[in-house]
Amino acid sequence: MLSIAPARRRRAGRGKLAIALAGGGPLGAFYALGALHAFSEAIVGRALTDFDVYVGVSSGSLVAAGLANGFDTTRLGMTFIHDESTLFPFSPGALLRPAFGQYASRLARIPEVLLGIARQFSRDPLRSGWPAIMGALGELVPAALFDNEALERYLHAVFTTEGHTDDFRRLPGRLNVVATDLNTGEAVIFGDRRHDRVPISRALVASAALPGLYPAVEIGGHHYVDGALTRTLDATSALEAGCGLVICINPLVPFDASRGSGGTRINLAERGLPLVLGQTFRALIHSRMQVKMASYSVTYPRADMLLFEPDRHDEQFFFTNVFRYKGRHRLANHAYQRTRRDLLVHARTLGPVLEQHGLALDIKLLRDPQRKFSTAARERSAHVRQLTRRLGRAIVRLEGIIAAQQPSR
Repeated sequence: MLSIAPARRRRAGRGKLAIALAGGGPLGAFYALGALHAFSEAIVGRALTDFDVYVGVSSGSLVAAGLANGFDTTRLGMTFIHDESTLFPFSPGALLRPAFGQYASRLARIPEVLLGIARQFSRDPLRSGWPAIMGALGELVPAALFDNEALERYLHAVFTTEGHTDDFRRLPGRLNVVATDLNTGEAVIFGDRRHDRVPISRALVASAALPGLYPAVEIGGHHYVDGALTRTLDATSALEAGCGLVICINPLVPFDASRGSGGTRINLAERGLPLVLGQTFRALIHSRMQVKMASYSVTYPRADMLLFEPDRHDEQFFFTNVFRYKGRHRLANHAYQRTRRDLLVHARTLGPVLEQHGLALDIKLLRDPQRKFSTAARERSAHVRQLTRRLGRAIVRLEGIIAAQQPSR
């Protein structure tokens, strides 16, 4: 679903271009990749890696950082969707490594906690009932199931290769990563002047550290967790930087179960606790985002805003586990095809908006029924193989020339 909020007043000049991405776990990242890939293919005039400002929250920050670092959607897809990257092979297991450090630290505290319970019981045995005991034992529960250090090491290795950087200050454009200070509940923007010395890889794992699944990330004496706790989708910093066009992507919307497949009505209350909690979480963050998006048109009337979201009736997207890595090819292609459809449907309205910023729609490509999310990856692989063959033949010819010019002995 594409929502277009054109500028209420036109500015002099085109202004900067920005991308703002919300979170949503691995599923959210796959949706963002599919949608951005469709947009990048269909837009003529500017590559997504050449935009001026990138803002990411939670898993959206991983995609935003990749674009800001010069990795286009094809390369990101080959790495995280198709597993075709030879330079940066990624294993989903890096996201699911047990947080043994958390377990060990809690086990080490067992004698201390039990001693505290015994002292409390000896001082006031009548009031030291099960509630007090359970409260004390709660301190022994690990704060996270999985470790995020492997992901940080992977991101650091990728961003420190030639032509890329793990330093906010050395990026060609501006990157902002939103996280939440666990001890204050305030949003923090890594990449701004106060927090631009933090490595990008460190800021990313902090922004995506969903409490309960991943431990809080310590940076400068503060502990940070998932940015989605305070911000659903943050375009404020991009708009404050003077961006005239902001491409926003929000993967998580509440599901409208009133129109199920085959005409049958779906009752989410009968589907179990995970789906009920999922719907609740989506409704909460989506309503918060709607309020914020509505305020942008008033506060920043000279900016054009495009918001891509899944359809509220999209069963395929809603009934997929948010943190499931399996099926990523299907989900990315699903988002890719739906975004292509939305761009084509809104082409007449969208065209003039894009034209204000030196961009245009490739209608012919959007009408190509054969294209899939994997098409560009296959095209790039074929191009690389062709270049490799040409390079091999050139080397053979060069060796022959050198051998012919050497004096015979």
